[in-house]
Amino acid sequence: MAKQVIQDQSILNATSTFAKFWQNIKAITEPYWYPTKPGGRAFSDVIRAWGMMTLLIVLIMAVVGLNAFNSFVSNYLVDVIIEKEDFTKFVETLAVFALGLLLVTLLVGFVKFLTKRIALDWYEWLNDWILEKYFSERAYYRINFKSDLDNPDQRLSQEIEPITSNALNFLATSLEKVLEMGTFIVILWSISQLVALILVGWTIVGNLIGIYLTQELNKINQEELELKANYNYAITHVRNHAESIAFFKGESQEINIIDRRFNSVLNSAKRKIDWERSTEIFNRGYQAAIQVFTFIILGPLYFNSDDLTFGQVGQACLAANLFANALGELIRQFGTSGRFSSYVERLSEFSEALEEVTKNSDNLSTIKILEDNHLAFENVTLQTPNYEQVIVENLSLTVTPGAGLLIVGPSGRGKSSLLRAIAGLWSAGTGILLRPPLEEVLFLPQRPYIILGTLREQLLYPNEHLEKTDTELIALLQTVNLQNLLSRVDGFDTEMPWENMLSLGEQQRLAFARVLVTRPRFTILDEATSALDLNNENNLYQQLQASQTTFISVGHRESIFDYHQWVLELSQDSHWQLLTVQDYRRQKAKEMMDISADNSQITIDISSNEQSPLKPEIVPLDHPQITIDIPSDEQSPTEPQPEEIADIVSNKTIVGLSHTQMKALTNYSLSTIRSRASLGKSIKATDGCTYYYNKDKNVLKWFRV
Repeated sequence: MAKQVIQDQSILNATSTFAKFWQNIKAITEPYWYPTKPGGRAFSDVIRAWGMMTLLIVLIMAVVGLNAFNSFVSNYLVDVIIEKEDFTKFVETLAVFALGLLLVTLLVGFVKFLTKRIALDWYEWLNDWILEKYFSERAYYRINFKSDLDNPDQRLSQEIEPITSNALNFLATSLEKVLEMGTFIVILWSISQLVALILVGWTIVGNLIGIYLTQELNKINQEELELKANYNYAITHVRNHAESIAFFKGESQEINIIDRRFNSVLNSAKRKIDWERSTEIFNRGYQAAIQVFTFIILGPLYFNSDDLTFGQVGQACLAANLFANALGELIRQFGTSGRFSSYVERLSEFSEALEEVTKNSDNLSTIKILEDNHLAFENVTLQTPNYEQVIVENLSLTVTPGAGLLIVGPSGRGKSSLLRAIAGLWSAGTGILLRPPLEEVLFLPQRPYIILGTLREQLLYPNEHLEKTDTELIALLQTVNLQNLLSRVDGFDTEMPWENMLSLGEQQRLAFARVLVTRPRFTILDEATSALDLNNENNLYQQLQASQTTFISVGHRESIFDYHQWVLELSQDSHWQLLTVQDYRRQKAKEMMDISADNSQITIDISSNEQSPLKPEIVPLDHPQITIDIPSDEQSPTEPQPEEIADIVSNKTIVGLSHTQMKALTNYSLSTIRSRASLGKSIKATDGCTYYYNKDKNVLKWFRV
């Protein structure tokens, strides 16, 4: 009973597998050969494809027919030679035989050509069809969040062409071999019914054995595709992250990872070789047995019968040999069909995933995006694409043209996610988002996108139809301080590996050049100046202001606050607040002062170091503790004397430290302290504490963090 259940389950699994395979075949062939959806292929293109396919079938039938005709001519030619009576008949028959072979040769060439041409046309259409799906509705981006699909790049570049070529080869070869087998069975039946019946029985047995042998081979082919894709990705990953690997000196670990994946490919290849060996031995033995059986049966018949001529024996042997070859090729085609089915399954899976990620579910709420001449959030609650986390809740604000907005907040609180919502990349949530058309908005990420193209194309991206003279582009490079770039290349139409050639700072300046070329109404900057020095950053933001674009920035550097009017702060638990830059600075200064007041007691010893009485040192907590109160007057141009430091530490609360007073608590020179203040950098003092400079014009003091 249990055995019967297992057998029934195996039959159901096999049926389900075949049904799934047939469904996959229909999914990728129907749009090309029998389009039913509106907007599909043009009717003329469909007719042309079917016309070429019909011609191919006719040529294959002609090849089989000529082979059958040649077998009869060969039979007659042998009889003429044996009779030795009419040399003229021999020459005429030989000429007909040669002409038949020539025609077969030409027809086979045309069959091969037409098969490859049909496959190429289908490949071209199928590639465009998948690429259109890939770039439609930003599926290439969404698929990274909503699908666990592996290696989409390999599925696009390496697994579409084999589908069409394998499909057409299988169709043409199978049709030819089936027709040949049927034709030669008829010929053999007319010569010897016994030989014909044995071949039919042998064909059935051989196909059953062949199916068994190819089942495991199909699994190995599927596994091999996935393992090779993983191996290729590992190699590409090294190239994309070469600099990081070099910095970490991670060559040894990278080699281990690649070797591990290559060994998996190698083991799969070894298993495949073993199974192919068994299949090849079976095919060769199978064909040899047919030829031996033909002689075993026809030999005695020829000796014991006057009706069977020597030519017929030769024709029967030739027919049996061609039948065996046809059968062997057919079995081989079924063996390679496993790889074809793997390609079909992976491409169909890819197509379904692309359709799935672009499908809007009625059960999920999304942010409604409307186009307007300004940017505004109306009660927007933004969530991650999987709806598992709320990033910001009930956000309402308006960015009017000309008003710069700076988005700040702790790392991981959703600053970049808010920019993705503006771009329409993330839409999970509720509320209304008003924004200009995306053609009027330009996004500058922290690591700019560098295209594969010339320097001219880099500067004009994404405006593919915009034209600029070399003089205009030279002036543009000078504006963003990239004028030296031309000395490293041959001209604006030079194609180079720009991503490896340009530093991150140069890439960020190139991205700003695109803003100045495009002149969008809104510019969105996500840490877009993080790799720039202060002078370059100031220059580029001044250029932004001069271009009359409204910009929204994400950043933490103190230097960019001066170029914005508003600050949107994202905090914990999806909360937010909108302040003017001045109010935000005052709020942070007050928070710093409160922190300083809470930590006002600094334990220092101003007399324990005889060599340097100006350097306070940390002392144990059981020493007498003294507090300092920094005077609020302007900093003194002279260095403080010991008695002045004694005055500094005479009160209870830290109000703020001037540059000169900070010098007394550090090992830095006065010029270094001023420089770090202007750059917004903190200072670690000799008291073990870190100090931060508040650049608000009403404060201008150092505070302890």
